[in-house]
Amino acid sequence: MSVHDDLTTVQRCLDDLSRSVGRLEQQLGSGGLEMRRVRVDADHLKESVALLRDASAQPAAPRKPELVTIPDTPYDDSLWIDTDDEGLGAKDRHAP
Repeated sequence: MSVHDDLTTVQRCLDDLSRSVGRLEQQLGSGGLEMRRVRVDADHLKESVALLRDASAQPAAPRKPELVTIPDTPYDDSLWIDTDDEGLGAKDRHAP
C-alpha cells in the first residue's frame, strides 16, 4: 500500500472512532472527565493524521548540508583569555 492509501485507511478508522465516541457521549453523557479525555484524544489523533497528510503531500526536497568555511588565519588570542586548557586545568593552578 502507498502512504496515501494508508493515510486514507487511518482517516476512515478515525471517522469510525469519532462516530463511536459520539454514541458513547449520548449514552454516558459528556460531563465526565473520562469522556472528555476520550473526545480530546480522538480529536488530537484526527489533527495529527491531517498534519501527516499535509507533510506527505509536499515532496521532500533533498537537503544539502550547510557548508561552513573556516579561515586559515589564526584566531584572535583575546578569545582564549581566562580559559582552561582541556585536561591541563588553569595556568595558575596545579594538580593536588
